[in-house]
Amino acid sequence: MTVIRSDDLVFVSLPGRQSADGLAGIASASSVRSVRLEHTPGRTAHRHPHSEEVVYVVSGAGTVWIDGETTTVTAGDIVHIPPGCAHATVPVPGSVMELTCYFPHPDLGVNVEETDIDVTMEDQ
Repeated sequence: MTVIRSDDLVFVSLPGRQSADGLAGIASASSVRSVRLEHTPGRTAHRHPHSEEVVYVVSGAGTVWIDGETTTVTAGDIVHIPPGCAHATVPVPGSVMELTCYFPHPDLGVNVEETDIDVTMEDQ
């Protein structure tokens, strides 16, 4: 049995988010990320060309943008993002969102492409 403690997660900065590899150093057919988001101006989208993504909203609230469509999400919601779809999650201003993101692909490093698509939510 392997248990990864939250205190052992190492967060790195990515555009618009902090991300920790929940399965770092473990041979796995999947990858999992713990993500922290703060509302920032000028958020851009990214995509995963080799797999879908399943996002669980651990805490907070905001808007998910997927290929031009938006919907609000809050703690407890689950979002399915098909492979290759540009997407981003934007917290409500003044808040922090925490997400758990699952990918049925072992190496997120080769499965993420940042884009220059601006998904700033002016009305949030």
